[in-house]
Amino acid sequence: MPDTPNSCATRQHTQKLPAPAEATEGRQPRGVRRKRGTRTRLLDAALRLMAEKGMVSVAINDITEAADVGFGSFYNHFASKEGIFAAAVEWVFEEFAGTLDRLASGLSDPAEVVAVCVRHTLMRARREPVWGQLLIREGFSVHALNWGLGQRLLRDSQSGISARRFVVSDHFLCLISVTGIIFAAIAAEMHFSASVTPAVQGQKPSGLGEQHFAERAAAVVLQALGLKRVEAERVARLPLPG
Repeated sequence: MPDTPNSCATRQHTQKLPAPAEATEGRQPRGVRRKRGTRTRLLDAALRLMAEKGMVSVAINDITEAADVGFGSFYNHFASKEGIFAAAVEWVFEEFAGTLDRLASGLSDPAEVVAVCVRHTLMRARREPVWGQLLIREGFSVHALNWGLGQRLLRDSQSGISARRFVVSDHFLCLISVTGIIFAAIAAEMHFSASVTPAVQGQKPSGLGEQHFAERAAAVVLQALGLKRVEAERVARLPLPG
């Protein structure tokens, strides 16, 4: 799972987010492929700029320049800046939420489902820093719980409460706390994996950025949901589904 600090820091500027599924379909007429290629470049640029600056600070011409697309062409694909960001965020997080559902489809223990989802989220953020930045920046927005990841966390935590696997006094506040733990862990993992200075590296004996960080974060999340420490750590270390 871990990347070397140098390679991770370098990829943060060169990494490409995966293209939407519609852009990877079988060979089609040149005009259709060109239009979809333009849309993909616009989405990719919007995602990167939003991850770096947030939606409010990005203008449409920033997106078209980053995508190397004519300003007028933008409106052939999206009605507004809000429209492209909504499409980009929905695709990114729905796609990943679907991936988590597939990974956890064979699991019956709600605690293991949550642990697997937390671990894969941290692992992906480490591999794909732009994606991780986007998740942190947009994850606390007012509509975050309506996205695929938020809805699945709500569903999985409620499933554990119903099964009496999780014990929480206030489900909504617990959900906010768990979300905060996950985002803080993502930020810490990305920061320490990208840091190469001796001063920062010297802090690693404290446990930050070391191997098994994803498992340790998952264990803390499970404890927030009411599991005892020993049981939370056991579940968090179970082999990941293939």
